[in-house]
Amino acid sequence: MMLRPELTIAQTIGEKPVYHMKDLSKITESRATAYRILGKLREAGFAEQVREGYFTLRSSLFQPFNLWSNLLPSLQALKQARFFGLSYNENDVRLARQTLKGIVTLDYRAYEITRLQSPHLFFIYVGNPDQATSMLKERNFSEGTKGRVVIMPRIGEFGNEIQRVYLDCIAYGGRSLLDAIAIEILHNEDLDPNIRGTFKTEDVVKVREELGAQPRTRSSQDN
Repeated sequence: MMLRPELTIAQTIGEKPVYHMKDLSKITESRATAYRILGKLREAGFAEQVREGYFTLRSSLFQPFNLWSNLLPSLQALKQARFFGLSYNENDVRLARQTLKGIVTLDYRAYEITRLQSPHLFFIYVGNPDQATSMLKERNFSEGTKGRVVIMPRIGEFGNEIQRVYLDCIAYGGRSLLDAIAIEILHNEDLDPNIRGTFKTEDVVKVREELGAQPRTRSSQDN
């Protein structure tokens, strides 16, 4: 899909947990324009409607516009993410690792390559989400909204794994932004110098302090 610069007007809305359509209408000066822009943002994966008139925005919306096209594959995959749970603890992750074949990203892969934050959700790219769903259900997993195992369709490029995890972290936002910062610090040479996110100074300082707080052995990309 085409991401147009006009959508950057949404960046002026400011960051908060939940928005109402009137928040967007104020900056677009037109209710019709607000709905059109929200529709485009939802299509891209930046926005999600939570109930009538209310929506949330991913923090990645507030990244520079020239980064948006690089985030789009991650956003589209996240938009199609499916959550599964069985025991709803670490045992689910162990069983999913034994059951599924794919490319691990976000929490668990970020932890392997940065050792910054303890992982929680097990995100994995799979070639055939329906087949992966069947395999999990054969193991008595249930699909819902609170599972710790998250399958996503493979969308976009995976040639540079570190780069993809980095972009996934930026696209997902929240605590994953700290993982993105850690990846940039520890694996700077593996990242395209022209494809970089922007981060709050206090977050960068926090990550540098945490990385330096105790000696860590840099993990291999092949873990």
